[in-house]
Amino acid sequence: MNFITRLSALCLRKSKMQQRHQSSRRPAVPLGSRILTDPSKVFEHNMWDHMQWSQEEEENAKEKAAENSLVKVQPEDQDKYEREASKYWNEFYKTHKNNFFKDRNWLFLEFPEILPERKREELKSEERSSENTKVNSTKSFSHKKEIFEEGEKYCRKNYEGGSTSVQGNAYNKKQAKSLTDNPHGANCGEELGSIESFPGSGATYRILEVGCGAGNSVFPILKVLCNTPGTFLYCCDFASGAVELVKSHSSYNSAWCSAFVHDVCDDALPYPFPDEILDVILLVFVLSTIHPDRMQGVVNRLAKLLKPGGMLLFRDYGRYDRAQLRFKKGHCLSENFYVRGDGTRVYFFTKDEVWNMFNLAGLTEVQNLVDRRLQVNRKKKVKMQRVWIQSKFQKPLSCSLNNPEKTPKGTLTDNGTMNSRN
Repeated sequence: MNFITRLSALCLRKSKMQQRHQSSRRPAVPLGSRILTDPSKVFEHNMWDHMQWSQEEEENAKEKAAENSLVKVQPEDQDKYEREASKYWNEFYKTHKNNFFKDRNWLFLEFPEILPERKREELKSEERSSENTKVNSTKSFSHKKEIFEEGEKYCRKNYEGGSTSVQGNAYNKKQAKSLTDNPHGANCGEELGSIESFPGSGATYRILEVGCGAGNSVFPILKVLCNTPGTFLYCCDFASGAVELVKSHSSYNSAWCSAFVHDVCDDALPYPFPDEILDVILLVFVLSTIHPDRMQGVVNRLAKLLKPGGMLLFRDYGRYDRAQLRFKKGHCLSENFYVRGDGTRVYFFTKDEVWNMFNLAGLTEVQNLVDRRLQVNRKKKVKMQRVWIQSKFQKPLSCSLNNPEKTPKGTLTDNGTMNSRN
């Protein structure tokens, strides 16, 4: 069996596991199906899905957020955190390198749209054929590790030659590398006049990850796509140190991926490819790092990069997540926007805010969910309420996004009241 198929099937299939409550399968899409029905068994697993908060828990969370927001960061310091945002993230990656975040191997479960349709169909077929196979959890882990190692060997083997093919265009290694060595897309406007002048120009399916960090999404995606003809992955970050970590990784190769430095808040900065060519944009725990006043502009610009029918996949921090409630006084920049001790910033969304932003950019909702989970530290017997927002928005097949600002700003929230975001 092809190792790529085995890898994706392993990520996608609903493996039968032991000692589950309410559901014998984990995870189910969306957002899992491990339901806590017996509170006495709370410490049997590290995470429980679809948690329902009581009114008392909701009120306590609001009180904690209100309390830690009483003392705001001084205006001059706020300006510094905005002005030097890339410096703080560069220091973060210099300190932690690629050891802070885990690889996001869950991406294909929650966001199968990352894959081309033909690949999804292939994996669905593989999933159906393997549903009757019982996999012991320990063996599953070992098998998964083995498949990932096979993937790395495959990519290395196919990249050893003196030349490489960048999605239909032949280059030697030096030429292929030079296509992605212009980090800020300098002179991009001049170069994009020719279809052959940008990396991935010969691809038929293109993905962009915004805020790629050290590559915790990039490399799980590449391990699946590196044997899928016609696919190409772009990834960018405004921290040059993060991009260097990606490009120095053993699995990185410009035949399948272009990593570049880019500040998504700078509307005047061109991307190293034309508008309306992307099938998928991945925006995972990125928008929350941007000042709330600049978020709408970022989303508007990204929407223009999608081809009609293209999908934007979003996951980020939700309102009253434990990370928000842990902040001490003096770390609040503005409402629901905070600065960490290392100078990096984070915003906590509601799903209405997310809907408003993407709707104003001319995108249509496919999914927009609040993901509430109970995270457990079994050793310390600590329970932590986590809240995330997970969304999918699509660019209509016949829609011009030249003037997204003209879309009405007032929108209905879940409770029927009007809500708008400036």
